[in-house]
Amino acid sequence: MEMQRLNENTIRVLLGNDDLAERGITVLDLLGNHKQIENFFYSILDEVDKDHTFATNDAVTFQVMPSQSGLELLISRNVDLGEDDDNDDVQDDAPADDGDQDVPDFIKQQLRALDDDTTNEAVDEGGYIDGDGAAQEEFVLRFGSFEDFVALAKQLRLDGAASDLYQYKNDYYLVLTFYTDHVSADEAQDQLALALEFGDRTNISAALLSEYGKSIMATSALETARYYFK
Repeated sequence: MEMQRLNENTIRVLLGNDDLAERGITVLDLLGNHKQIENFFYSILDEVDKDHTFATNDAVTFQVMPSQSGLELLISRNVDLGEDDDNDDVQDDAPADDGDQDVPDFIKQQLRALDDDTTNEAVDEGGYIDGDGAAQEEFVLRFGSFEDFVALAKQLRLDGAASDLYQYKNDYYLVLTFYTDHVSADEAQDQLALALEFGDRTNISAALLSEYGKSIMATSALETARYYFK
């Protein structure tokens, strides 16, 4: 782990994948476990805040920038507007970890912004479709390993559908939700046929997974996996 104090109000922390592994955190935890990643942020703050100047301040914000090699974490101590602040080189609009922030969704928003600047690769539409009340058809697939899911993600670009990844009883399940107003029946069948080359249909329902499974990647699981596991 590398730590750099940018100024009196901001600390920059670089954590490689090995650092994450030592602390029991994985990329999947970043995407699927809000409480765990929140606790992780504060544990890193405890490690780097040697003089406890940040710990005594209730208003601390975190900005996380994941990458394939690990993540960069900016920790900012908020100050009163009347105080002198030399934090001009740090973004003022860093999202606050105020308990209401959906960390996985925030991370994916950042990733999409990065992708917009670096690639023209097709993206899934799941995150951009309003599924409330829309006609839809769900299919649930089980994978023999997480690597099989990643292999599918590299091949399948969804059109008119959403993808949600769950872990349930040590297996991984992908829920494919096709919105019939956004994709034809033939197109949906073609996409499902490709998915079945990597996973198997199962009688386990999406509702059961939602209630008893662990949500790993929501709405755009295939797109998210493509970013992390190139």
